[in-house]
Amino acid sequence: MAANTLLPHFSSSTKSCCFSSSHRSSLIKSRTPDLGFDQRQVLTNQVKKWESLVLSRRSREVISRKKERGGGVARCTSEGIERRMLIAETAARAVPERFKVVALMACVMCLCNADRVVMSVAVVPLADKFGWSSSFLGVVQSSFLWGYIFSSVIGGALVDKYGGKRVLAWGAALWSLATLLTPWAANHSTIALLAVRAFFGLAEGVALPSMSTLSSRWFPGPERASAVGISMAGFHLGNVAGLILTPIMLSSIGISGPFILFSSLGLLWLSSWSYKVTSDPRDSPFISQSELRLIQVGKVDPPPANRTGELPPIRLLLSKLPTWAIIFANVTNNWGYFVLLSWMPVYFKTVFNVNLKQAAWFSAVPWGTMAVSGYVAGVVSDFLIQAGYSVTLVRKIMQSIGFIGPGVSLLCLNFAKSPAVAALFITTGLSLSSFSQAGFLLNMQVSSIKI
Repeated sequence: MAANTLLPHFSSSTKSCCFSSSHRSSLIKSRTPDLGFDQRQVLTNQVKKWESLVLSRRSREVISRKKERGGGVARCTSEGIERRMLIAETAARAVPERFKVVALMACVMCLCNADRVVMSVAVVPLADKFGWSSSFLGVVQSSFLWGYIFSSVIGGALVDKYGGKRVLAWGAALWSLATLLTPWAANHSTIALLAVRAFFGLAEGVALPSMSTLSSRWFPGPERASAVGISMAGFHLGNVAGLILTPIMLSSIGISGPFILFSSLGLLWLSSWSYKVTSDPRDSPFISQSELRLIQVGKVDPPPANRTGELPPIRLLLSKLPTWAIIFANVTNNWGYFVLLSWMPVYFKTVFNVNLKQAAWFSAVPWGTMAVSGYVAGVVSDFLIQAGYSVTLVRKIMQSIGFIGPGVSLLCLNFAKSPAVAALFITTGLSLSSFSQAGFLLNMQVSSIKI
């Protein structure tokens, strides 16, 4: 029965198939009924098997490609990090080195003046504590100038011999130490206090000569007034910082509080200054060649004395008429400046009977506006020179404003009947006084170069 069934099926299958079919396919077809499988199912399974093999091969290829791409992503990511680091480094280098130098100079000038102002405010509670008279109070306030008078001349000679960076660093270290020792000296004895204050003035006297010399070294002529304006803006902002912070710390910590604060800030500044700044831009490892060429273009700058070890010719300086003009201008300017700096809080307290905190605020406003106006004077001065006006004419205009304006304002101060009106006149006077920074203060640099 099975044979009969198989034979007709085999014959019909061979008839339907081409004679040229392979022997393997005939066997598969002939054995299919015996095994109980359908032809189509077998062929489908074989196709699926080959498809699975092909898919597995393709999947391996896809995985390998993904790995390669993953490696590429890693490489791209690392390259992106390096690229971002390079961009950040380029951006850091994009800031001119001379701007970093003038920023550090502005910071130390701020601390220089803040350390002076601390005593101007703290002298009020110290006078109440020790029972100082008004005349002795003036002696304490003036003791700072005892050392300051001599160090201004000596400091200039030291700057020419050793360079502005080194002299300013030593000055900041010594005046920070003197600031830290002031409360101890006041509690110890009057002689100790006067000695420490004189030593403080001796150390601070090198600040302005160092700043002036560094500005002339690091900045080209058309930018020099702006550089001095930025540095002196920090100088005047030190008054603001000292007048505002000192009463707060006196009431919260005690007399030693503000002295410890500002002396610590001075030592912190010193760590950055010693590493990043050189006395001459030609010695700086950070400056670019393009910036160095910009600084040196048009500058008639002889080799500094610190390269040869020779002191500047003091007799030659004193034989020049411009030197005496600068000396008299400096005396006139500093007379009013230091009187206001030392006595302004006392003036508001005694004349208008305001408390110490209010007196500090009234005293801080004029110095803050002086910082802004001094920078504006520098920018205007540089603009006029670049516009074609002669340097001599611009300096004379700025110096005239710096002398006439404060004189008129201080005369009007006699008619002030309230602390607000008095602060207005003092603010106007000090703001106009800052124009001297673009006058005689810059002439120091020009005269030293010509001589």
